[in-house]
Amino acid sequence: MRKLLAYPLTALYAVCFLSTLVIFHPIQWLANNLFGYKALKVTVDWLQFFIMRCLNVLGTRISFNNPHNIPTDKPLIIVSNHQSMYDISPIMWYLRKHHVKFVSKKELGKGIPSVSYNLRHGGSVLIDRKNPRQSMVAMMKFGDYIERTKRAAVIFPEGTRSKDGTPKPFKTKGLEMLIKKVPSALVVPITVNNSWKMLRYGKFPMGIGNHMKFTVHKPLEIINFTDKSELIQQVEQTIVEGIDK
Repeated sequence: MRKLLAYPLTALYAVCFLSTLVIFHPIQWLANNLFGYKALKVTVDWLQFFIMRCLNVLGTRISFNNPHNIPTDKPLIIVSNHQSMYDISPIMWYLRKHHVKFVSKKELGKGIPSVSYNLRHGGSVLIDRKNPRQSMVAMMKFGDYIERTKRAAVIFPEGTRSKDGTPKPFKTKGLEMLIKKVPSALVVPITVNNSWKMLRYGKFPMGIGNHMKFTVHKPLEIINFTDKSELIQQVEQTIVEGIDK
């Protein structure tokens, strides 16, 4: 019965979601070209809000637990496990005061209304996974940007999404580069739970009645770790321990 109900709700969600992307695309373009980054940022923030409201059509609830008073005058490296594309909007919305930017694969930089435009113009970085040299150069420039602007870089070190919530081992090269290029940053671990259930049946129908949970763990000062591998190990352990078994 649950899966049967998921079919019409998924169709309704798809209409709402695609309409939101199409509506916000020209708004982003106008905001960026007429008023610049600040206007684009506000537009993108509200895009995330409405994307989350679209998920409510599926009976999805979102809890974002952040008990920490994270300063806005320091750059952040946000490290999270990755369970689905639905991890992204809550992080962007609830941490919007930190100007969240993403490390994304280059394929997402074109063809998706609103999303591709923001990735290209909003300060995120697009990397070619098949070209390690390009990826490394792009990550270095991205790190310099985050350090200079005191914004927040989000990285999913697993490299790909977990289809059943089981964490994958961290691929640490990108994270190591960010730590090196953003030495004044706070590293903020985030654990995502139940996002994978949105795709429990595949892309169609989507999972319904899910409770996605985000837990922000205690930020860590990079300067407090002489051994950066110890920092990465601690971050990975913290994130994994927060995943529901």
